[in-house]
Amino acid sequence: MPSTHNRDKPWDTPDIDKWKIDEFKPEDNVSGLPFAEESSFMTLFPKYREVYLKQIWPDVTKALDKHHIACVLDLVEGSMSVKTTRRTFDPAIILKARDLIKLLARSVPLPQAIKILEDDIACDVIKIGNFVTNKERFVKRRQRLVGPNGNTLKALELLTKCYILVQGNTVSCMGPFKGLKEIRRVVEDCMKNIHPIYHIKELMIKRELQKKPELANEDWSRFLPMFKKRNVQRKKPKQVKDEEQKKKEKKVYTPFPPAQLPRKVDLQIESGEYFLSKKQKQVKELQEKKAKQEEHKLAKQEEKSKDYIAPEEEAYESTLKKEKKSKKRSRDEEDEKKKDKKKKNKKAKDEDPNDE
Repeated sequence: MPSTHNRDKPWDTPDIDKWKIDEFKPEDNVSGLPFAEESSFMTLFPKYREVYLKQIWPDVTKALDKHHIACVLDLVEGSMSVKTTRRTFDPAIILKARDLIKLLARSVPLPQAIKILEDDIACDVIKIGNFVTNKERFVKRRQRLVGPNGNTLKALELLTKCYILVQGNTVSCMGPFKGLKEIRRVVEDCMKNIHPIYHIKELMIKRELQKKPELANEDWSRFLPMFKKRNVQRKKPKQVKDEEQKKKEKKVYTPFPPAQLPRKVDLQIESGEYFLSKKQKQVKELQEKKAKQEEHKLAKQEEKSKDYIAPEEEAYESTLKKEKKSKKRSRDEEDEKKKDKKKKNKKAKDEDPNDE
């Protein structure tokens, strides 16, 4: 939009792109003098990144030398540091170098991380570890952000034109400022239990609306979906129901307040302990301690003695006696069977009418 200021500005025309970021060249540093003070930044990196950083460090130094920034990799301390030199002409490049080492520490590969040195690319490291206290729930929500086979993350990358890497307790993003703002909103809402698919749908609709120039100056809220939370009533457990019923039960109304609980001093007066001297109290405490110790000792002895109590056994009998007993039993059983048969035969004869 052209300026509305009264003064004539021949350079301010509608065809100028005011959002374009021009490259900062050595000629733009008018004084041509080195910076008055040295600026430096340092970041720590985890142990598992040590081998990779060793391999890629020559490429990192090459990339930063183009912008006259010095860098140091300290493997003893486990840190990376960048600082300006006397030849550095761009005051903002040190901040880009700081972001580069930050991304390398957060497991972003070098070919991707080195793009941060470009003017139109920014980065954002979102901390997600503090949103959820339960570890299982945290892992579940973080996986929801990635999606099956990383599909959710790919969709977000395409819609926002940003690079996203989920690593441990952080989410590293790289891209234009507008895309980074959207990603932060999606990530934070995902950790607050709002599914990323809702935001993806919204971004897709916005993308389609941007293509229509007639809707440029209109409100898009009527086109965007409204996702409301639905509180679904679930069955309450029996224990909770019982407690609620007890609360609801009407208590018998009494105008008198409940009896006041006795104080510690009142209880001591009742038991007579209040009138004892210090020595008598100490003696009493010792006696109580000894009595408790003896009770505990007796209980332990009883438990130990249980292991030494012999189990009840049957009286020993020789094999000959057992055989005689079993033979005697079998004989007695046979005699009883014979007697039963004789009785049955007699009854049958008495009842038969042909014998008369």
